[in-house]
Amino acid sequence: MSNPRNGDTKPPCLPRNGLVKIPTQPNGLGSASITKGTPAVKNRLCQPSSVPAILSPALAHRSDLPIPSLASPLSLATLAGVSSPPGASLVGLSASEGSEQPSPERLPGSLSDRQLAVDEKILNRLFWYFSACEKCVLAQVCKAWRRVLYQPKFWVGLTPVLHTKELYNVLPGGEKEFVSLQGFAVRGFDGFCLVGVSDLDICEFIDNYPLSKKGVKSMSLKRSTITDAGLEVMLEQMQGVVRLELSGCNDFTEAGLWSSLNARITALSVSDCINVADDAIAAISQLLPNLTELNLQAYHVTDTALAYFTAKQGYTTHTLRLNSCWEITNHGVVNMVHSLPNLSVLSLSGCSKVTDDGVELVAENLRKLRSLDLSWCPRITDMALEYIACDLHKLEELVLDRCVRITDTGLSYLSTMSSLRSLYLRWCCQVQDFGLKHLLSMGSLRLLSLAGCPLLTTTGLSGLVQLQDLEELELTNCPGATPELFKYFSQHLPCCMVIE
Repeated sequence: MSNPRNGDTKPPCLPRNGLVKIPTQPNGLGSASITKGTPAVKNRLCQPSSVPAILSPALAHRSDLPIPSLASPLSLATLAGVSSPPGASLVGLSASEGSEQPSPERLPGSLSDRQLAVDEKILNRLFWYFSACEKCVLAQVCKAWRRVLYQPKFWVGLTPVLHTKELYNVLPGGEKEFVSLQGFAVRGFDGFCLVGVSDLDICEFIDNYPLSKKGVKSMSLKRSTITDAGLEVMLEQMQGVVRLELSGCNDFTEAGLWSSLNARITALSVSDCINVADDAIAAISQLLPNLTELNLQAYHVTDTALAYFTAKQGYTTHTLRLNSCWEITNHGVVNMVHSLPNLSVLSLSGCSKVTDDGVELVAENLRKLRSLDLSWCPRITDMALEYIACDLHKLEELVLDRCVRITDTGLSYLSTMSSLRSLYLRWCCQVQDFGLKHLLSMGSLRLLSLAGCPLLTTTGLSGLVQLQDLEELELTNCPGATPELFKYFSQHLPCCMVIE
């Protein structure tokens, strides 16, 4: 964004763990954050836009408007798919640049700059080019822009993040008043992330958000003090919630899950909640027959828990992520593959007791897998990659970050996988140039991460130009990645985004 007062160009905010700060709204919305999509997308939310300027000279020189400075000027009429009137000035040009053009008011039948700037047909097409953060700023320009931008179609896939201190306004007398959430309701948000909230805060949210009863489909509570009673009230009152995330919430218990979980929930994420153990998995398995996705980070869950899943869930559940479940061993993997045979996405990231034998069980029994994450599994060796290459013919994504025992031999096994599109080898400290040669025959590969691989040289990395269909290459903290190499890639892999 550019500030009309000083001409500096910079993003309006800085990404913070994928969160984008929304400027304070004049209608009592308070400040909030929005998060969207993958980490790569989140990191690009605040990048300066390359969209043509949309303001007339009169508006562009208004110092009281927080308008982004955009790239080359272009007529709004052109963007809208209609021809510009002869002699009409290009929107965004300064007075001196457009001095040779006659005034729009003197042209019969032409639209003035101001009319163009508020034409809803044009704005409806133009605003698609802006990031979420930029849309929040542009919505403050005028009522016409807000009316267009507050359409739900511009906010699909975005989740507002509200911290507890942002939920209240302090009145002159020192009393607190819950903020107005009407602006969020107009934009049709069906998912929220509440950070640091209590039972009372959740009750206030339910009472003040017009769509809370039926319209909210997804709720995420992070670092919150919600208790069993608050969890039960929330899921009882918010009848539309089908996706639930509990992260860093240490005040609810397994008994609270038994009393509050509802069969309508299809996706559940539980992480860093100290009271979650095997009984919690028993509650999930018995109370959520329609579960399609389970994300679990629990240090006290054992192999026994993975035997609780029913035949119904074995049919419906397609995504299971077990992150840093330190107590799970190969015996737990046996229970899992027999209980959930239809998995297409599996993560055992940080399950440090799982070995090659566990991966063999996965490969032999979960033939529908399309994504497998074995990152931070220090006992995985090249033998596990041989099992994967032999049996998982539909696999499209494989994550091997910090698998420190993987060598070039393991990569030779992977080279036979014709369906693999994404391969992550971050900090695999034994991978060398010879191993990269095995990957050059993988024509289906679109994303390759070699960040932190210390033994790769510039010579070995330069051979990756043979992967002409590669779309993203990550070489962060890779000693062999030199400025000359990046220049070489820019010339020979023009369609590939190389991350330095």
